[in-house]
Amino acid sequence: QCPGIAPLCLDLADWDATEAAVGAAGPFELLVNNAAVAELQPFLEVTRAALDRSLDVNLRAVLHVSQIVARQMIAQGLPGAIVNVSSQASQRALRDHAVYCSTKSALDMLSKVMAMELGPHKIRVNTVNPTVVMTDMGRINWSDPQKSAAMINRIPLGKFAEVDDVVNSILFLLSDKSAMTTGSSLMVDGGFLVS
Repeated sequence: QCPGIAPLCLDLADWDATEAAVGAAGPFELLVNNAAVAELQPFLEVTRAALDRSLDVNLRAVLHVSQIVARQMIAQGLPGAIVNVSSQASQRALRDHAVYCSTKSALDMLSKVMAMELGPHKIRVNTVNPTVVMTDMGRINWSDPQKSAAMINRIPLGKFAEVDDVVNSILFLLSDKSAMTTGSSLMVDGGFLVS
């Protein structure tokens, strides 16, 4: 659907392979970090494996890929924009989400530091923070009305997000229409955090 876009399939936890593949793929002007995992466990049952995997994908990979791309932007003197896909869970505690909430909170703060340090190079960094999104996985995990009712009842707009809701927010943050926006978190949560 998108000519000129070539996907790279790699294990983002493999630091060297990521460096080689992403480093050879540039130059870049825009970056969206959207890879994530959600290992749901009660706090007292969180395993080291779940924590390590979540940190690798939800935080370390974002930091590393962003470093590679930002260095290329700076070397070429190009302005750019980076959007990190976070979550409403970065700002609201959710049962069985200790690791997920923590990694997304860390991602929000990483994005703010990136915005501060990359701003002088004309590179903007923001996050989008969606509620549950009706991807294929979202539909599988949230199609049970009993499970979804408690969450939907806390969303003033009364529904989960569709993929286009998140995509449109990302496109806005990548575009010149948000030229003075950096270090911000755009909530795509139907009002969940105000309820």
